[in-house]
Amino acid sequence: MFDRSSFPSRRGVAATLAGLPFAGAAAAAGSAALAADLAGLTDITTRAKPIDTAERAARLARAQALMRQAGIGAVVIEPGSSMVYFTGVFWHRSERATLAILPAEGHPCIITPYFEEPSVRQTLAISADVWAWNEDENPMARAADWIDRMHLLGKPVAMEETVRFFVSDGLRQALHDLDPSMPTVSADPVVRGCRMVKTPAEIALMQAATDVTIAAYRYVHPRVRAGMTNHDIAAMMDAATTKLGGSPEFSLVLIGPAAALPHGSRAPQVVAHGAIVLMDCGCTVQGYQSDVSRTFVFGTASEEQRRVWNQVAKGQQIAFAAARIGAAAGSVDDTVRGYYTSLGYGPGYHLPGLSHRTGHGIGLDGHEPVNLVHGETTPLAPGMCFSDEPGLYLPGKFGVRLEDCFHMTDAGPRWFSTPPLSIEQPV
Repeated sequence: MFDRSSFPSRRGVAATLAGLPFAGAAAAAGSAALAADLAGLTDITTRAKPIDTAERAARLARAQALMRQAGIGAVVIEPGSSMVYFTGVFWHRSERATLAILPAEGHPCIITPYFEEPSVRQTLAISADVWAWNEDENPMARAADWIDRMHLLGKPVAMEETVRFFVSDGLRQALHDLDPSMPTVSADPVVRGCRMVKTPAEIALMQAATDVTIAAYRYVHPRVRAGMTNHDIAAMMDAATTKLGGSPEFSLVLIGPAAALPHGSRAPQVVAHGAIVLMDCGCTVQGYQSDVSRTFVFGTASEEQRRVWNQVAKGQQIAFAAARIGAAAGSVDDTVRGYYTSLGYGPGYHLPGLSHRTGHGIGLDGHEPVNLVHGETTPLAPGMCFSDEPGLYLPGKFGVRLEDCFHMTDAGPRWFSTPPLSIEQPV
């Protein structure tokens, strides 16, 4: 579930190896002990296969078929996961525009600053034109000129949903200089039409990332001790994830009353006997993400903690059972919410209860369209991937979130990770 943009930066692997989760005079000895402990972990991702040339060619062919179906002439993409998905180009966003343009026919083009071209080419994984622009030139005019050369004027140019306004507006103006009637539209039918349905190669990488996260949980859970802070535990999770071959993406740890706030609290948090510990962690393997949440009690669980944990575990299974081919994505959320309402939670998104959606899409991004949320009418189809995380939150007390992701098959949903058995056996 965790959205890292919504929460302050956590401490990472370097902090762990510098002495966390130990303090004071024991820091050096603790660091050495932790390093020795981590030495028992090995990379479990060595057989993960990166996305190959044939897969990228199939993605472009699919996108072009969807463009022709929608009457779109070209799709414009800025650096980010969609650019990686279609071109392999791993780049950053700045005030200097780098763009990928996918035409409905023919090969794509990368528009990039002249001095950045050699670096951009290093990750380019498809056959494409590369048109560079100098600092005294208008990159949007260069993009419009390429679209003109490809004989695409007069057909709508579609903007990927994360393209920034200055790019979309600047390109629109440059296109209008060539053809005043040139329309710009949303690229969602094309980009979502491709990315929402994962291939076996993508699912295999997501499985590898999930395997890393589960293995890291198995390492961390028995090593949680009284007096540790949420940062200590998160750093230990990052260190284990790295040793296991994953790239840590987020490690959110919430202790006690902070667990009632789905994305955490700035208040100090320390493990004590009887405290809920909620962990929401994920990593990437070859760019594809995992997202797994576990909740347990340090020590002995109270009757209330156990009851709520069991209710969430059942809610997770109810969501899984409701995820059927052809069902509206929102119906999964509605089914879980109906169960929680019958227990006295809510109603709807009110607290105490489930204040967020039941799940989100996942792939190259931790959160992708579409969501398992009330009102979402998109039908579930094979290849779609989602988190299943219908938590329950009791303000001032604690929260419980169990999160496992699944992918849709012709026969229904299939787990990437197996949900936990009990509050005493969270991993």
